[in-house]
Amino acid sequence: NVLAIAAGIVAGRGLGESARAALIARAFAELMRFARACGGRAETLMGLSGLGDLVLTASSPQSRNFAFGERLGKGASPEEAAGGKLVEGAFTAQALVDLARAREVEMPVAEAVAAVVAGALTVDAAMTGLLSRPLKAETA
Repeated sequence: NVLAIAAGIVAGRGLGESARAALIARAFAELMRFARACGGRAETLMGLSGLGDLVLTASSPQSRNFAFGERLGKGASPEEAAGGKLVEGAFTAQALVDLARAREVEMPVAEAVAAVVAGALTVDAAMTGLLSRPLKAETA
């Protein structure tokens, strides 16, 4: 859910499909690192309940999290973007970051989403920071 918000922000900002694909790949690598640190198996995430769900929620305007991110990307505040609806990823972003830090797992996409939702970082600063990170193997 948190990572789908980031994909929505990329779409709302009009950064293009290549940027969204790059972000989803990095987000999935984050998810795999986090799952492994929590005792999960990479194989579990490679199926429908992991990668399948991420691709769906990170590309469908019917996903509340993606739609929320898309509205953020178009300039709405977090409150405006939520539109009175419960957006799970907005509520869980900081908790995910806290859990990842406690396990010493780097999750820059989740950290950027949490900062944007909290109003501590602008959408432009978050996207610039994420998309300009050095290239490296996107492995868990």
